[in-house]
Amino acid sequence: MIIIHIETPSLVQARAHAQQPQISAQAAIVMEAGTNRVLYEKNIHKRLANASTTKILTAIIAIEHGKLSDMVRSSANAAKVGGSSIWLTEGEILSMEELLYGLMLNSGNDAAVAIAEHISGSVEGFAALMNKKAREIGAINSNFVNPHGLPDDNHYTTAYDLALIASYAMKNPIFRKIVSTEKRRISWPGHEWDRILINKNKLLSQYQGANGIKTGYTKKAGRCLVAAAQRNNMQLISVVLNCQPMFEESIVLLDHAFDRFKPQPIIKKDRVLKQVKIEKGEEKNVQLVADKDIILPLAPGEINHVRVFIDYPKYILAPVHRGKQYGTIKVKLHNKDIASCALVAQRDIREKSFTKSIRSLLNQWVNRKYIGG
Repeated sequence: MIIIHIETPSLVQARAHAQQPQISAQAAIVMEAGTNRVLYEKNIHKRLANASTTKILTAIIAIEHGKLSDMVRSSANAAKVGGSSIWLTEGEILSMEELLYGLMLNSGNDAAVAIAEHISGSVEGFAALMNKKAREIGAINSNFVNPHGLPDDNHYTTAYDLALIASYAMKNPIFRKIVSTEKRRISWPGHEWDRILINKNKLLSQYQGANGIKTGYTKKAGRCLVAAAQRNNMQLISVVLNCQPMFEESIVLLDHAFDRFKPQPIIKKDRVLKQVKIEKGEEKNVQLVADKDIILPLAPGEINHVRVFIDYPKYILAPVHRGKQYGTIKVKLHNKDIASCALVAQRDIREKSFTKSIRSLLNQWVNRKYIGG
């Protein structure tokens, strides 16, 4: 294993610990989506109701388990659900894509139930799928019993879990497209006009770089907002729960994070990091490269606390396959793991043929007997 200490000119003249914003939200977080580093926190592990921000998980599961072209028939159960709605009627058929826009822009509870029943056969079955997916993402302090977020004592999450779910979802291009859409027209069978959906997330039009994702409100949860914004190739997720000025405080949190933290390249994709000996190969060595970029959100002065650890073998037995992992790169910040990537072979190297192996052995024998000796 080797260790690389990243050095740059000192930035200690700027304070590494800037003053934290004071906000009224019961719980809040800002997370950088590339590394899931927490850039701001307040009560981030407190279990709270989260209203329609639940639909973030509903949407990403629907995208992963269904097809946008799926035709979904609304049940009586979907049509009668209360709260925000896209006014589905029993037996009405819309595409999954239309329902997803109705879910995330108009916050349709009826769309949530229709999606859940289509994917899993029932709301209960879909809730089980939600909890399974949440655990896979790392949201271990949450429990979901419905796809829309209407009040239930057993339905809760945390600001941290919700940020993890949002960070995961925002890596899906279909999800990103839907939640960044301000206005959408979808069909309305039986009517002379279409449904016009308006996104309830005002930040999309009011905040530079805003690209998602979901509002929420119930009396129990209060006003909730999961917001997303991207600037200078840095994607941030903010969450405020039970926050009356949810848009204003989200802007404060995002501004603070963008001002304080800057994206710092640490590892460049395809950069050669090590040359390793090949045993029984047609060539003697192979170069190992990083399989992706690692970019960290860093405050002034933090670059001096970054360490890169590279783990690789002393030799590799041929054949070697281009793109196959042969080592690992781990990055630590303040002695804590923050990012990692694979160390992969830059090119193919074939195993030495039997004939070439015999010729090589003969050459070695001749050299030792007549030249070396």
